[in-house]
Amino acid sequence: MPKEMTCAFCGRPIEPGTGKMYVSERGEILWYCSSKCFKSAIKLKRNPRKLKWARPWVLKSLA
Repeated sequence: MPKEMTCAFCGRPIEPGTGKMYVSERGEILWYCSSKCFKSAIKLKRNPRKLKWARPWVLKSLA
């Protein structure tokens, strides 16, 4: 079975076969659940702690 990944920006789970994988220049592999998360993190360089819809620490504490 494939592993279930979590979004590097918003912290939501990513189903196998979906999402976007980004490999940084340092060799770091980051998974994003949607183009919204990818653009916010990489292109716009937003901080997820300042956005109401991206709350990775809230989702982890509920699980």
